[in-house]
Formats: sequence, C-alpha cells, structure tokens
Amino acid sequence: MKQVVDRSLQCPVDYAFQRIGGKYKARILYQLHDGVKRYGELKRLLPDISPKMLTQALRELELDVLIRRHVYHEVPPRVEYSLEPTGREMMPVILQLSQWAIVQMARQGIGSSVPVEQAIREKMLCERKLKVAASESEI
Repeated sequence: MKQVVDRSLQCPVDYAFQRIGGKYKARILYQLHDGVKRYGELKRLLPDISPKMLTQALRELELDVLIRRHVYHEVPPRVEYSLEPTGREMMPVILQLSQWAIVQMARQGIGSSVPVEQAIREKMLCERKLKVAASESEI
C-alpha cells in the first residue's frame, strides 16, 4: 500500500537532508566547491565510493539541480561536473559543518585531512562569492 505524503507541510531539515543526506552527496558538493571536476577526479578524491554509488549520487544531485553535468561530444567522451547556483548556496552550510567537525575531531584526537585555517579560509571565500553572486542577480 502506498503511503500518501502531504507535501504542503514538510520539515525543512528533512527536505535539506533528502537532497544532501547520505554518505556521499555532501562530500561530492564539497569537492566541487573549488571548481569543475571530471568523474575520474571525483573518484580519486573519494576513494571509498564505488563507481556505481558515485554515479548514482551524481545523478541524484543533478536531478535536485545542485550540480550540473556537462557532456563534451568528443572521443574519448568527457564529462565535467560543477555546482549549480543552488549547490553554491549550500556551500557555507557544508563548510560550517566541516569547521565544526574539525574542532570535534581535534577534541577527540582524530586527525583531519583539512586544517582548521584552510576550512576558515574556504568558508570566507565562499561567503564572498555568494555575496557577489547575490548582488549581480539583483541587477
């Protein structure tokens, strides 16, 4: 029996995590925040993800209009992924989450692949880019 869901009332946190939840989606968005990446680059940056899961997560992010997939019709085929404006809007939240995790990991003696200073710089840069994009869209 199908369950009927009232779409008029939905928890905003549930809505957000349906788009970026799971083990890989936020990590993919994080990897795309500094520019365009090809499939192979993402695979190298996320070594614990299987090709099937990476493809599935990329398709879901594309369907949710968080990333853009650009296919170049050449031999061999080339596909690049980048953030859509909606995906860029998520970056301050993801970078803030990263900063929180770095602090928590340091408290527990767990090493981080991203130094605190780098996370802070990334967040500030991302916020500046969003302000510029917002001011350009008002024109």
